[in-house]
Amino acid sequence: MTIDVDRVPCTVVTGFLGAGKTTLIRHLMEKLPGKRVAIIVNEFGDVGIDGEVLKGCAIESCPDENIIELANGCICCTVADDFVPAINQILSLRPRVDHILIETSGLALPKPLVQAFNWPAVKARVTVDAVVAVVDGVALAEGRVASDHDALEAQRQADGSIDHDDPVEEVFDDQIACADLIVLTKTDLLDLGALTRAKSRVAAHLPRAVKIVASAHGSIDPGVLVGLELAVEDDIESRRTHHDDELDHDHDDFESFVLDLPAVADAEDLAKRIAETAEAKGVLRVKGFVNVANKPMRLQVQAVGSRVNHYFDRVWAPGETRQTRLVVIGERGIDRSAIERMLAA
Repeated sequence: MTIDVDRVPCTVVTGFLGAGKTTLIRHLMEKLPGKRVAIIVNEFGDVGIDGEVLKGCAIESCPDENIIELANGCICCTVADDFVPAINQILSLRPRVDHILIETSGLALPKPLVQAFNWPAVKARVTVDAVVAVVDGVALAEGRVASDHDALEAQRQADGSIDHDDPVEEVFDDQIACADLIVLTKTDLLDLGALTRAKSRVAAHLPRAVKIVASAHGSIDPGVLVGLELAVEDDIESRRTHHDDELDHDHDDFESFVLDLPAVADAEDLAKRIAETAEAKGVLRVKGFVNVANKPMRLQVQAVGSRVNHYFDRVWAPGETRQTRLVVIGERGIDRSAIERMLAA
């Protein structure tokens, strides 16, 4: 199907927590030649970490005003309130935007978002070029859909009375069911056998034939992901998901909170505390920025379960408040007080 040239194409990038969506989008920002790009970033939690990461790229084709952060909740639940205003804001930009990238939160279900592209206020102006699902190659190679669900998966397999997937599995299934392309990330950490296992596990979840593309560090030819011209909104009703028969849905199985800490003396020590806390308290994700004492640069932290990555991303700006703010994401009922004590130790 050919896209109406007057409609701006959108690529919806979905995927579970820590799978690598922001890294992929950052790469696309840098590699889309001759296209002026806008980005909608949907955070889980009220601190815009992913938006700040993208704004720090300083890419001419996607200036800061082209990056819109939606932090009022998961976009699939707040689409009526947030999506249309965000689209209106982007379409009012001059010069005109050539392509829109939408990064959903890790818990978002893509189908309600794509369905919104059929609303009268939207359909004549934008279209879904493709839905891209980003999946964690390391976790999948180890038999899980997310890297931080060892205990849950083991419990589910051991309990013969459980005949349904856990909430994380359902989110994964729904994202895969709506995808036009699967990007398998972190393949630089996989040998051939592990790569084969990861692809096989994704294939086992796929309800239809969808291409699986391997990627390391978010690097992938943008021509593979952008310009597919699929007008997905015209086909979305045929893509069956777990939540099709529900009038509404929520994400009560997960919660997040923001933790402010004083300056950190040692980055490696903080990374160790994050890993130990995730292991002991079932934390799914930690992400944020850190003020390391006596260092001129801001430390960025991204942790998926007990796997922690950190690096200095930029110099603290003149007049900018140096602070340590971390977003902690876990399943409903996580021990917030204990997590705060362990991370602040």
